[in-house]
Amino acid sequence: MRLLVLIFALTFVLGTTPSWANGGFLRLQGHGGPVKGVAVSADGKRALSASFDYSVGLWRLDGTEPVFLQAHEAGVNAVAFAPDGRALSAGDDFRMILWDVDQAKPLKRFEGHRGKILHIALSPDGRFAATSGWDGVVGLWDLDAQTHVAWLKGHRGNVNASVFSRDGAQLFSASSDGTVRIWDVEARALQRTMIKHGFGVNQLILNEAAGWLAYGAVDGAVRAIDLVTDEEIADLSADRKPILALSLSADGTKIAVGDGEGYVMIIDAERWKIERDFHAAVRGPIWTLAWTPDGKRLLSGGLSDAATLWPVSASEDEVAGLLSVGERSFLRSPDEMSNGERQFARKCSICHTLTEDGANRAGPSLWGLFGRRAGTHPGYSYSDALDGSEIIWSSETIDRLFLDGPDHYTPGSKMPMQQIAKSSDRRDLIEFLADNTGPPARKTQGEQP
Repeated sequence: MRLLVLIFALTFVLGTTPSWANGGFLRLQGHGGPVKGVAVSADGKRALSASFDYSVGLWRLDGTEPVFLQAHEAGVNAVAFAPDGRALSAGDDFRMILWDVDQAKPLKRFEGHRGKILHIALSPDGRFAATSGWDGVVGLWDLDAQTHVAWLKGHRGNVNASVFSRDGAQLFSASSDGTVRIWDVEARALQRTMIKHGFGVNQLILNEAAGWLAYGAVDGAVRAIDLVTDEEIADLSADRKPILALSLSADGTKIAVGDGEGYVMIIDAERWKIERDFHAAVRGPIWTLAWTPDGKRLLSGGLSDAATLWPVSASEDEVAGLLSVGERSFLRSPDEMSNGERQFARKCSICHTLTEDGANRAGPSLWGLFGRRAGTHPGYSYSDALDGSEIIWSSETIDRLFLDGPDHYTPGSKMPMQQIAKSSDRRDLIEFLADNTGPPARKTQGEQP
């Protein structure tokens, strides 16, 4: 056992992708930020991953090189496979994108939400998609006509998840307002409120053949509800908060649960018994889970930059080793850092690396920052707003960036709203960056600092 764990550890250090036959482990590496959503194709041969780095990973589960789909302008939260070689993704840029998987190109950008999209549900026939938005509405879209169909309004909080009935006639939606509501898809109208929970509901799964719906909530509740009577038939809460991921196996017999404390729970949905419950991530939450079609493996994502495919039969030690996050500055104790490093950890580290060979994340590497013209780091896909920018990064311009905020100093860029009010905190951050981003970038003729 120890030898196997050591092999895994060495493999990750060397940066390769391990693959074992007969339902083994697979590390999906290449993202530059945490993995927020995953999906496995119906044939079990491909997977999708949604990342904070603005990209969608398209993976072949034989271990070959991935393709990264780039079209979002903010972090991606949700992915789904659609019929006929297509896929869907949605994120913090308020849009859903329909992709041609084989050509690795966007076919359609669906827009209209006024808040981030956290989840995508597909109708059983693959024609309709439902998007759950933090603007409090569910978007309904026709994928064949590539048009918007309706906004389902009624929730009084963020909509976090939805699921279609097996005939596609109903849609169940879950919200931070603590309710699960049922909509008539054809009439585009609310049928009734099924659940009123005291805490926000984050996740939904549905098994109509067995007659139940299950939900996961902010308070750590995992409960199953009878579809006819609305009565609770099972409560498998483990007092860990919040529930972030629920996934139902293809045969409807197993439920995988992921929470904010890094645990995975496997539930037997026929006997309503907990089969396994273990700490799967050494640090950070389990944001997303998806079963393979055979029900033998789970694909998971969290604070790590990689998604991990692993056998459900694996030991806790094996799985915890694979889902480890490793060293991240924002996970260190503030007492271990200078004030400048602390400001970087809080404001910058999840989006930017500092090293010369550091991967681009949601933002570009900051190596060689001083003296570099904004929008020119090689290999990073900048927004149009920074194309041709006259800003040269220096102590003065970085100070202005955090004094005014990106929405004023670099309007239209991808950088989220960040301000540092105290001049001493800005000064300490700038000194830390000056000491940790390498020598000043070489200026081109005519550029002024």
